[in-house]
Order: sequence, then C-alpha cells, then structure tokens
Amino acid sequence: MKYNYYWRKSGLKKPYGDNFLSLVEEYKPKNVLEIGVFCGVTSRNICELLKTNFGSDFRYYGLDLFGSTKTSSVDEIEPKFLENQKFSNPLKTIYYNFIKKENLNSKISVQNFLKKFSQNIELLEGDTRVTLEKVPLSEIDFVFLDGGHSYDTVLSDLQKLYDNMKNNSKIVCDDFTGITKIESVEKAIKDFANNNKIKLEEKFKRFALLNVEK
Repeated sequence: MKYNYYWRKSGLKKPYGDNFLSLVEEYKPKNVLEIGVFCGVTSRNICELLKTNFGSDFRYYGLDLFGSTKTSSVDEIEPKFLENQKFSNPLKTIYYNFIKKENLNSKISVQNFLKKFSQNIELLEGDTRVTLEKVPLSEIDFVFLDGGHSYDTVLSDLQKLYDNMKNNSKIVCDDFTGITKIESVEKAIKDFANNNKIKLEEKFKRFALLNVEK
C-alpha cells in the first residue's frame, strides 16, 4: 500500500510516508494510537491499511491539540502551513480557505476526513498529559509519536506509554534523525531508552523504533 496525500498536507513527505506505512504493515497492529494528528493524512492511511488487514476489527485513537492552547510556547512545533494555511498549489488555497472555509487541523475537519471509519476511531483533543489517560493503552499494539516536541513532553509521553502498553508493542517516534531531526526529541528518546534499558533502532534515517519489553 502506498501513502496517499488525499490533496491535503502531511509532515511525511516522500518517501517517508511509504517508509512509515511499511512499518505498520511489517508489525500488523490491530489497535493503533497516533499522537500528533495534524490534518489526518497519516491517520487516514493507517486506517485504510488496518481495514485492508482486519476489515472492521480494528481501533484507531488520534490525539492532537487541534488548535487548542499549548501548555508552553515550545511544546508543539507546528508545520508552518498551519499558521496561515497557505499551499504551494493555489487551487488548494482557494478550495480550503475560500470555498470550504475549513481549517484542516481542526477536529471537525479531521473527523469529516475519517468519517468512513467513524465506528473504529476516536479523536481526543488536548494535552497528552490529560488525553493519554483516556486511551486504553493496555490494548494498543502500535504508537506513532509525533506530538509535542519539547524534551519534557516527549519523555513524559514515552514513559506513560511504556508503563501502560502491553508487552512487545511498538512505538515509532518521528523527527529522531535525518533532515527532520529535532534535538530535543532525539535527546528525550535516547535518554528514555537508556533509562529503561530499551533497545533503540533507527529506521529510514528519520524514525526511532522502540520495542516495549517488560
């Protein structure tokens, strides 16, 4: 399955979208959590793949601020296009800003975009220090972590996930290395892996893969 952009914006530019989907396909999770939904493109690709693999027998949880207030100025590093929703394609600017008048990062926009999976998904708005408590982490097989990018937030999210997820589940973290690397993210992931004696694998010169082993 190839990563589809659905005429929307995604942080996973080619070839990273396909790279990421190959990880989902390799581990074949049935219950997936994505932290950092943005415009829902990766969410849609995940759900399409889960449907192909399991029919209607899967669950997807998506956590994001969806435009709500940040807890700190550095906590959530948003793509520049979310500031004014400008696109390189002028037709997209006209379509979303003037015809649909739709903020692609809003919860309602993402819900509409994922409506064909409405029976299988749950979107939660707010800080992960609150919203993660509402996710049945013991049932989650696979997490894509791309939410708040401050050191403290990444470390907090990883520890909460590790403490509550089931054994042999997978956590894939974005922006760990390569052209999208964020120093605070890299340091938090490395410190977390060292503190918990977890094997850390670099994938596709971008992602970090952590295996939950207890």
